[in-house]
Amino acid sequence: MKPWETVFDLCDIVRETGFAIHTFLRNGHLEKVYQNALMYRLQKQGIHVVPSHPLSVYDEDGTVLGEFFTDLFIENMLIVELKAVRAVVDEHTAQLLGYLRCSRIEHGLLMNFGAPRFFIKKYILSDALL
Repeated sequence: MKPWETVFDLCDIVRETGFAIHTFLRNGHLEKVYQNALMYRLQKQGIHVVPSHPLSVYDEDGTVLGEFFTDLFIENMLIVELKAVRAVVDEHTAQLLGYLRCSRIEHGLLMNFGAPRFFIKKYILSDALL
């Protein structure tokens, strides 16, 4: 049995796990360290996580234009974009929103471990916006 019922429950688990990692490791590590930590802790909870998962980028008519690699792709429905920077900037948000729009994935999380205060924000693109 999976430890979550909806994508919102899944996001709560990812958020809580990310906060616990930030509390333990604090800021100052490379992004890859936080990626490995989040992947490891989520997998321990029985959650399917794929690092650097390729997703196709589609044109409006469905033609595949290329691919990108998500930091983490969780349960085939949630893109997680990780950062280890002093501050999240608009380009980071635009990157995640572009990933969501082009891959036609509806839910994404932007997480930053690089600042003294943990940052996480959830983004949802509905079919109407795709």
